[in-house]
Amino acid sequence: MFNIKKLDSSDEAIIKEKINKKTKPIGSLGKLEHLALKLALITGKEKIKLRNPTILIFAGDHGIAKENISIAPSEVTKQMVLNFLNGGAAINCFCDENEIAIEVIDTGILSPLDNEPHLTSQRLGPGTKNFINTKAMSMETVVRGLKFGANNSYKHADSGCNVIGFGEMGIGNTSSAAAIMKALTNSDLDECVGRGSGVDEPTFKKKQALIKQALEFHSPNLTNPKNILSAVGGFEIVQMVGAMLAATEKQMIVLVDGFIASAAALVATKMYPEAKDYMVFCHRSQELGHRKMLRIMGVDPLLSLDMRLGEGTGAAIAYPLLKAAACFYNEMASFESAGIKEI
Repeated sequence: MFNIKKLDSSDEAIIKEKINKKTKPIGSLGKLEHLALKLALITGKEKIKLRNPTILIFAGDHGIAKENISIAPSEVTKQMVLNFLNGGAAINCFCDENEIAIEVIDTGILSPLDNEPHLTSQRLGPGTKNFINTKAMSMETVVRGLKFGANNSYKHADSGCNVIGFGEMGIGNTSSAAAIMKALTNSDLDECVGRGSGVDEPTFKKKQALIKQALEFHSPNLTNPKNILSAVGGFEIVQMVGAMLAATEKQMIVLVDGFIASAAALVATKMYPEAKDYMVFCHRSQELGHRKMLRIMGVDPLLSLDMRLGEGTGAAIAYPLLKAAACFYNEMASFESAGIKEI
């Protein structure tokens, strides 16, 4: 479905030498040096170019929310989508401050929002089915969702964007992400299921039990990433997977937010391992399973701020670090140009 090329590393030695020749001790800029290397490999060794950064917020509702395992009802998904459109959410603040564009996408909230010209409608239905005892969605819906998400990234690539971030909104989506993580990694369930937006102990135990029940019910079908998405996925997660894969196909820089977006990235890299080369993991969420998920994927996020909001907030906050990495790579003097003896 996607034509993703492994990132060309033939210039890696040249890029590393350029970084090491800057007027600083080798390695003294820490993670920024590793980030600059990745960005230069993606955008070109001569100069790191960051163009038209954009964050896509995929919103969708989940049938499992009917089990009352979140602190808020599903109606809050729609209310938060309106908040995004009206500029009142945390992600709006961070994107405005860092000059990042936003696209808000309805992948399937419970009821559609009419007369919202700035909302992209890619509805796969009025929320997924309750995956405790039935598939969250059909395989046909998975394929449609992947194509919908892919088209978002193709559109932004065609408009000149080469930095694209991913956020989400959907009451109940930590349950879907935890089930996906368990199915793809075979980690202990206790390492996958967290408290989401902050449920109390009895609700947390109920959430664990329901996800265990669901995974046992679906176990014969959890054989590949698409089947897992069909069984326990979310509309917003499916479309994020498609958008991430299309972005890597277009050799864009992919900014991965927290637990939900990382679950989408995990699916994407299981489908196409080369996709990980283009991904920048922006922060480590406070959600229980995220630390283990990142470790399994072999990635070290840029930030760890104890956040658990979603929306793409971690990606937006991390973006200035990309600008800093590009700035020192592009503008910082070398020992030779500055007439300084190498350290």
